[in-house]
Amino acid sequence: MKRVILIILDSVGAGDAPDAAAFDSVGSNTLAHVVERAGIKLPKLCALGLANIIPLANNPPFIAPLAAYGKLCPASPGKDTTIGHWEIAGLILDKPLPVYPHGFPPQVIEAFSRATGRGVIGNVAASGVAIINELGAEHMASGKYIIYTSADSVFQVAAHEDIIPLAELYEACRLAREILQGEYNVGRVIARPFTGEPGNFVRTEDRRDFSLTPPPGGLVENIYQAGLEAISIGKINDIFAGQYFTGAIEAHNNSEALTGLLNAMDSIDSGLIFANFVDFDMLYGHRNDPIGYGQALTEFDRNLPDIMNRLRADDLLCISADHGNDPTTPSTDHSREYIPILVYGNGVRRGRNIGVRNSFADIGATVLEYLGVPISIRGESFMDLIKDLRISKTP
Repeated sequence: MKRVILIILDSVGAGDAPDAAAFDSVGSNTLAHVVERAGIKLPKLCALGLANIIPLANNPPFIAPLAAYGKLCPASPGKDTTIGHWEIAGLILDKPLPVYPHGFPPQVIEAFSRATGRGVIGNVAASGVAIINELGAEHMASGKYIIYTSADSVFQVAAHEDIIPLAELYEACRLAREILQGEYNVGRVIARPFTGEPGNFVRTEDRRDFSLTPPPGGLVENIYQAGLEAISIGKINDIFAGQYFTGAIEAHNNSEALTGLLNAMDSIDSGLIFANFVDFDMLYGHRNDPIGYGQALTEFDRNLPDIMNRLRADDLLCISADHGNDPTTPSTDHSREYIPILVYGNGVRRGRNIGVRNSFADIGATVLEYLGVPISIRGESFMDLIKDLRISKTP
């Protein structure tokens, strides 16, 4: 029975998209810059073909990579998590989700304050760590929520766990999600709990995303309608507002995502296992930490054999990303980049360069074709390019 294991290395972009200037991210190349700055080697990923996609310092391309490889250009107007994952699933947006670089309008803030019974401080575009350090003490004294946003379509709600319990914070985010509809339909409302004392605040792993409901007809819906399993790991379930997944495995970091992925591969016999490895973006990209980013990539590379050793004869392994977040640039925001794609399996033509694809949605179309589900999403399958009738054993 066929399975697809689709792994998203959150924010591991592969260089400026052609329209990067329109998104204020010219000069970004998350993967290449991290590899160079951190001085790392990624032997397992490069054996699959990672260094054949773009040049990587001290990681020469393989003459005979084990996987098919290439990169994909974003088609939707945006550079955030929601848009990237939705596009992978064949949901290409024709207009961007709203952003609020100068803060949210009074009618939104007033409605949120009335609904929650608490006031608001902040309401600016800011780095999450910076604004918690700046306003955390005031929040603790006043009990008001810290509201902030970024270059992405997000409404972020920060609260100290000793001042506002997690259950109340999550309920406030659910209320915000109800308010932020229509013209204010931001992609995600994000709960940002933190602990500690002034001067030593720490964000916890109890973050939760409350996403806009995706448009109908995407990858996961098609798989569900075909009667196949669709399992989410990590924040995938939140990104798709829990729609059409037959199972969801919670994971707050890369280590938990790996454990959840391996357990799913041991227990799920068919369909899609869709995992997000969040640390690259959450811990290192947004904090401009290329060394930590590089260490996380090295750890994923080291753990890759555990994933590959669980592959079955009819499995297809796809490793990609959703956008960029170059920690070597001054910005702490996402960057508009190509994403890499590695596709491995017994029936995949090894070393096949699929070139540059016009949309992330080609991943979703390929997944559907491989699983034998009619392709009704936007995107063009590259299955014919990578198909190899010669069957070989997993190394």
